[in-house]
Amino acid sequence: MYRSTDADGEEVPVTGIVVTPNGAAPSGGRTVIAWAHPTTGADPSCAPSLARDPFELLEGSHSLLTKGFTIVATDYAGMGLDTPSAYLIGGTEGRNVLDSVRAAQQLPASQAGNTVVLWGHSQGGQAALFAEQLHEEYAPELDIRGVAVAAPAADLATLLDDDLDDISGVSIGSYAFTAYADFYGEDISTILTPAAEKAVPAMTGICLTDPRLHQLGTPLIGDFVRSDPSTTAPWDDYLARNTPDPGGGGLPLFVAPGLADELVDPASTAQFVAAACATGRSVTSRTLPGVNHGFVAELAIPELTAWLDDLGRTGPPESTGCPAG
Repeated sequence: MYRSTDADGEEVPVTGIVVTPNGAAPSGGRTVIAWAHPTTGADPSCAPSLARDPFELLEGSHSLLTKGFTIVATDYAGMGLDTPSAYLIGGTEGRNVLDSVRAAQQLPASQAGNTVVLWGHSQGGQAALFAEQLHEEYAPELDIRGVAVAAPAADLATLLDDDLDDISGVSIGSYAFTAYADFYGEDISTILTPAAEKAVPAMTGICLTDPRLHQLGTPLIGDFVRSDPSTTAPWDDYLARNTPDPGGGGLPLFVAPGLADELVDPASTAQFVAAACATGRSVTSRTLPGVNHGFVAELAIPELTAWLDDLGRTGPPESTGCPAG
């Protein structure tokens, strides 16, 4: 457990785990991979650190530990502890990621040094991108070398617009709209239908893999929102302010979309990559043919570790995967 802050700067306790290889660390400590996990739910019980196998969602951990990295994995505020949900609230998640590194550095056995790479999948991609764009102001002492994301939630309006007509969109929408209503003090009935408003409190208490979530959410498909949240005030503003800036903090960026992703449209990720490339930052995009949303982070690990090697040896890798011109 460690201390962090939310997007408004209010203190909040957060939990997570730290994993480090056996053996002596290099001089100066080990490079830290700050892992930001994908959606597991929004209830405190859905925290990865409380799972039967807390390492299951540390995607790529075997390869990263073999290469000598220490991994720190936040649960995010509202998970693991009974505090308000931070689901898709980028400013809170990003601070939670950065403070997890600071917390790991206070544990001598972690062997955590001050060199950091941010790595996140889906919801965690959004969290990692926010951590990058916040770090110069919030945690300037951390030597963050780059940020890597797999199928990131990089455009929330498009993500919800694409998915609200299926169970995935209803599920993540239940988590997100509840978190936004609580955090911003908004009346959730201004965006949800009466049927959805009635069902959502139960849905937010159920983790993503629980079959009861589908039982509650399936009848709401097509009858979940009153209007398009991407064009309905103030929800459009909440989505916009929690969508990461493609320019971020200007650090080297690795992006891995799966071309068979059924949740985060690879075309949307390609647009994010193009926008990031246009800022002039170093961008490495590695598309994974035939790979869906659930497996994209794990199957991106060979490409990610090659990028990490380049990052460690030569500094910012030359941009690859950017649109021509």
